[in-house]
Amino acid sequence: MGGQSEEWVLMVTAQTPTNIAVIKYWGKRDEKLILPINDSISVTLDPDHLCTTTTVAVSPGFDQDRMWLNGKEISLLGGRFQSCLRELRSRACDFEDEKRGIKIKKADWEKLNLHIASYNNFPTAAGLASSAAGLACFVFALAKLLNLKEDHSQLSAIARQGSGSACRSLYGGFVKWIMGKEENGSDSIAVQLADEKHWDDLVIVIAVVSARQKETSSTSGMQDSCKTSMLIQHRAKEVVPKRVIQMEEAIEKRDFSSFARLACADSNQFHAVCLDTSPPIFYMNDTSHKIISCVEKWNRSEESPQVAYTFDAGPNAVMIARNRKTAALLLQRLLFHFPPHSDTDLNSYVIGDKSILQDVGVQDMKDVDNLPAPPEIKDNIPPQKSKGDVSYFICTRPGRGPTVLSDSQALLNPETGLPK
Repeated sequence: MGGQSEEWVLMVTAQTPTNIAVIKYWGKRDEKLILPINDSISVTLDPDHLCTTTTVAVSPGFDQDRMWLNGKEISLLGGRFQSCLRELRSRACDFEDEKRGIKIKKADWEKLNLHIASYNNFPTAAGLASSAAGLACFVFALAKLLNLKEDHSQLSAIARQGSGSACRSLYGGFVKWIMGKEENGSDSIAVQLADEKHWDDLVIVIAVVSARQKETSSTSGMQDSCKTSMLIQHRAKEVVPKRVIQMEEAIEKRDFSSFARLACADSNQFHAVCLDTSPPIFYMNDTSHKIISCVEKWNRSEESPQVAYTFDAGPNAVMIARNRKTAALLLQRLLFHFPPHSDTDLNSYVIGDKSILQDVGVQDMKDVDNLPAPPEIKDNIPPQKSKGDVSYFICTRPGRGPTVLSDSQALLNPETGLPK
């Protein structure tokens, strides 16, 4: 290990998307290795709108491993970080930067300390899969820094040990996490079913109902469900294997009706398992239920489903529209039923791909107030409006997998290795 000066800092910055499961992962058969009791399938979301950016740095001048999340220093001593670090360091390869005179032998990596800075551009621990994007980015960036030779599927097995759903964020498009059968977890990996261009008609609208941290973490919720729910065993053995085959077929054929039916049914069954847990777990709230009612009424009034909805372990609704025209009609309905407070800036109420507001025909709050009631609302029932119940909406689409960013986008100072 060496260079012209022992004060060098070597850095890599990466960006990784989050993902939303349309066939849910809930329950582990091995807590330490994070091995699931069923397969799951997800859609990767466009990292332009939802992603984690992570800079990892190594230097002989660092005296300990350190990490900063969203600007605050956090401990790296947790078992999940340590599992990933141990796996990554054991696979590190020789590295040489002739230009800077830096040479690191495989054995030297164990002696070097790391600095890691990570930033989520969306709420952490609020049911938007922040841990998935975060741990996937942690593993992907460190694999680049430590010069690993493993492919994305092999890296997914490492990311899985940090956060189960993180393994699915190592690919874009549509991704399957295979539960595997081996006790050591070597076959519990993620594979890409189709890339983001395969079904690029889809538009995704997320209603952020609460950006607060949830009361019951996914980890403890899963443990309680596995111990106490009768439904979870039936779901894992009888229901999910059939749904996974059907969902793969729906994605391959771009069959939106089947896709929507399966996604909604699986989300509802996942939350039924949470209710079947003792004590029961309530991830959704009244606003979540109102959103389901709004989508279901519209879907039933049409000849075929227009929108799929799915909820992870939180109250936020992820709605997938069959195309952009349908997404505009969806957002129109959502703004009608869930208008912002009158002093809200519309630009901060609808974020991500804001161009969809033009399709809706809404430019300001006056336009929102003048939106007509959706036709599926019966004339004799006055429409219910829930002002302020949704914090904001994110408009996005299926997106690409992880990428390496330029040093100019680094979160750490290239000279000190400390946060900028």
